[in-house]
Amino acid sequence: MIDYSVVIPTTGRDSLWRLLAALDAAVGPPPREILVVDDRPGGEELRLPPSIRLLRSGGRGPAAARNTGWRQAGGEWIAFLDDDVITDADWPARLAGDLTGLDDLVGASEAEIVVPLPADRRPTDDERGTAGLARARWITADMAYRRSALAAVGGFDERFPRAYREDADLAMRVRLAGYEIVRGDRATTHPVRRASLLASVRAQRGNADDVLMRRTHGARWRERIGEGPGRLRLHVLTIGAAALGGLFAVTGRRRAAAGCAAIWAALTGEFAARRIGPGPRTAAEVGRMLVTSVLIPPAACLHRLRGEIRHRRRHSGGPLHGSSGGPLDAYSGGPLDGSGGGPLHGSGGGPLNAYSGRPPHGHSGGPREAHRGRSRPPQALLFDRDDTLIGDVPGLTDPAGVHPMPGAVEALRMSREAGIRVGVVSNQAGVAGGLISADQLAEVNSRVEALLGPFQTWQVCVHGPQDGCDCRKPAPGMVYRAAAALGVDVEGCVVIGDTGADVAAAAAAGARGILVPTARTRRAEIAKARAEAAVAEDIVAAVALALAGVR
Repeated sequence: MIDYSVVIPTTGRDSLWRLLAALDAAVGPPPREILVVDDRPGGEELRLPPSIRLLRSGGRGPAAARNTGWRQAGGEWIAFLDDDVITDADWPARLAGDLTGLDDLVGASEAEIVVPLPADRRPTDDERGTAGLARARWITADMAYRRSALAAVGGFDERFPRAYREDADLAMRVRLAGYEIVRGDRATTHPVRRASLLASVRAQRGNADDVLMRRTHGARWRERIGEGPGRLRLHVLTIGAAALGGLFAVTGRRRAAAGCAAIWAALTGEFAARRIGPGPRTAAEVGRMLVTSVLIPPAACLHRLRGEIRHRRRHSGGPLHGSSGGPLDAYSGGPLDGSGGGPLHGSGGGPLNAYSGRPPHGHSGGPREAHRGRSRPPQALLFDRDDTLIGDVPGLTDPAGVHPMPGAVEALRMSREAGIRVGVVSNQAGVAGGLISADQLAEVNSRVEALLGPFQTWQVCVHGPQDGCDCRKPAPGMVYRAAAALGVDVEGCVVIGDTGADVAAAAAAGARGILVPTARTRRAEIAKARAEAAVAEDIVAAVALALAGVR
């Protein structure tokens, strides 16, 4: 039997009672409880059936309301429903089917969202906006999260004040924590609500939330949630043309003012035509599109500026901890001073010099638990080479075979822009096994340096598994040596790699570890890393997580 609770945030709309009646009459295993969270700032208590548990969140927005609900719920799974959706008669049975047998690594199940549109005419702009929910990823109109996954990331980020982006932000953080999100077979209907004349203008408030998304998840956040680049740059150009035109007009430069006016008119006209074309093209709709197409660009730019001001400050936490902050806050340390060394020789000594495995002076090592729960940017990021920075080609001897992994260039750029030292720690047992010579290894590593460098230190173990050295991961030798070469505390290092050995080497040295699984990573390694370190879906996400401070 699936153990689940249902959480419904509401502002008291009439549709809530329709939803509660549908759930009461539905077929399938009943929930442990249904919690309705009243997010009105005040007012009389909602009159609900006795079986419904009523909570209040004080008008702080849907993110806070959902947090209030799931933290009071007792189910293993928390099924979030919006108060205006329509569930099918067998919704509980379909939900149970979606959740039954899921692997422990699955943190959430999303439903298919169906938005009914008029069959006898083209949809209006507002109707098309609601229809976009059917294509959106991870919306909480109907989304079931494992309670442990919510607890692992701290729930919804309450800095998102509206029903906008808070669901995508949560899903991205859950995936950063190493959980999978799967699509279920259940379907839920989301009706189109009647919208006012200026609803699309008021919706531009979401531009402020987009700033928080960028600061939390990096510049590629739209790509990660499956969205296009947006139109803000064109809005900025539109407002710029209007502002310059006004300035030129005031100063008597009529020709320049006319040119700017023409640019404004062209951009505004193109925007309006893009919105009018797919719609019903009635007089009322066309008039509304013309008016709002003039108003949207300044509103979008104003709210974007407001978001930049609001979220300009550095936040103390990270993407796994709800409202604590974001992973792209810049590290405040000094410039990258490097430590010399080459792509094979590390920071001193030849390619076959074994490190003793003892911590350098001032580094005590210690278990991973010594710093669990800490949240601070790292002093250095140490990357595994094969299947982390470049594709893993067994016995790679030809530098032409070096190909960066997807996201490696972006991840390293993020690291360097944040002022973080970067290095490589790599097992290369092929030298000991005679598959590759030391010179060939140096040539390959030089190619990696040329494509992805500069790296401030290279630490390479050329021993085999049976040699008993202290440098081959999962032993901590190379982590100690890299920290010493970079002049940082080993506790300030984060090791990023694709195997359990990378995470184990970090833990043995007292550093932090982040696993970036590939198809060859064992599931047991993923589960262990998720419990004892951190797991990221790709190298860019790993760096974002590291820059925030691994919990």
